Amino acid sequence: MTIQLYDLCAADRERRFSPACWRTRMALEHKGLAYETVPVLFTEIASIADRQQRTLPVLVDGDEIKRDSFEIALYLEKNYGDKPSLFGGEGGMALSRFLHGWAGATLDAQIVRLVLCDIHAILDEADQSYFRDSREKRFGTSLEAVVNRSDEAVQAFRNSLLPLRLSLKGQNFLGGDAPLYGDYCVFGSFQWARMVSDFALLQEDDPVQLWFERCLDLFDGLGRKAKG
Repeated sequence: MTIQLYDLCAADRERRFSPACWRTRMALEHKGLAYETVPVLFTEIASIADRQQRTLPVLVDGDEIKRDSFEIALYLEKNYGDKPSLFGGEGGMALSRFLHGWAGATLDAQIVRLVLCDIHAILDEADQSYFRDSREKRFGTSLEAVVNRSDEAVQAFRNSLLPLRLSLKGQNFLGGDAPLYGDYCVFGSFQWARMVSDFALLQEDDPVQLWFERCLDLFDGLGRKAKG
């Protein structure tokens, strides 16, 4: 039975933009597994699979239902151990756990302040109402007031990426010569921005941008071909 990945979509259901879902898609590709994606609007999440979902991704593999992109990665590594490793060992797993947490809690939190209104603009009408209400409650202000694209804010974001920049100056991927799940954790964040906005997060010659371009070309250009 083909694995199903429930994947967040915009009003155009071919536009898939969730950073967490992208982490899982890249993990599935890394493992070389057959899967199909099921586009899901924000307002449809509660009705999928076993109807206990609040967030995406959700992966259904036969009788197994898995949530949370890192837990899905652990499941894939354990249950498809004959396929290429996502972590390259215990050390890689521990480092990927850190990158997963950092990307979700720190990197995404910075990017959202640059693209929040762009996300709202691409959503289905019902999703727009849900998104505005939930995010304005979360931030305590309007979507428009959250976004800050001042030169100072953009430069502060770029400066915060120095650890990534230093790592990538001497190697092609965070995983070394080839990507590991830690790369996909960070890739998902930048792909999220690319899917929803044409705002340039990085300068073209930034080592982080050059790494992102390499990631876009992985798996026959999966990320680059995605509709955004």
